[in-house]
Amino acid sequence: MGDESVPLWKPSKMIHQGAEATVFSGYWMGEKAIFKKRNHRSYRHPDLDRRLTRQRLSVEVRVLRKLHSTTVSSPSLFDVDIDEGWIILSEVEGVTLYESLLNGESNIEQIKKFGGLIRQLHELGISHGDLTTHNVMINDEGELTLIDFGLSKISPEIEHLGLDLQVLHECLNASHYEENSAIESMIDGYLSNSSDNIAPSGPDVIERFNSIRGRVRYHA
Repeated sequence: MGDESVPLWKPSKMIHQGAEATVFSGYWMGEKAIFKKRNHRSYRHPDLDRRLTRQRLSVEVRVLRKLHSTTVSSPSLFDVDIDEGWIILSEVEGVTLYESLLNGESNIEQIKKFGGLIRQLHELGISHGDLTTHNVMINDEGELTLIDFGLSKISPEIEHLGLDLQVLHECLNASHYEENSAIESMIDGYLSNSSDNIAPSGPDVIERFNSIRGRVRYHA
């Protein structure tokens, strides 16, 4: 379970099995931890699959190390094996924002706060790649922590930043449609947390996001 052969890792239970990775909870040197193992994709040539796994895991490690010295809350990196395709991270306390919104424990202000957090990430030159309410945790104090940087990009193009917002837009429409003005609140949080001297600017990213969702509507 979660590869018991990994040094210092003590598995507890599997908490998620997705297309890209399988995730286990457990302990690393006595600390609560998360073990994530990249899954082999049988439809890919083995050499391509290994290359993509190494590439994505390498980027995830670089992103986590970069975020460690910033105000953007994210898991701590405990251990990694690029060749074997696994990573061990600190466990983040709380529940996903998805769960919190479904249970009525959160409100539109948290979505606005999430928008501001996304802008912080973008201003560091990072796109997340999978910005849904499943990939942000909220604790008892209402603090947000971003997780799962497996599809992130460093020094992304403005299109990637706009796509981050589009992914969240689709998530909010599909899973949290009862939250009135959710998209507007996310945009408000994004713009209100934008610095004037960092390119691409907040308004430029929102303009690209609006262009992307316009294209999506046109092709739908």
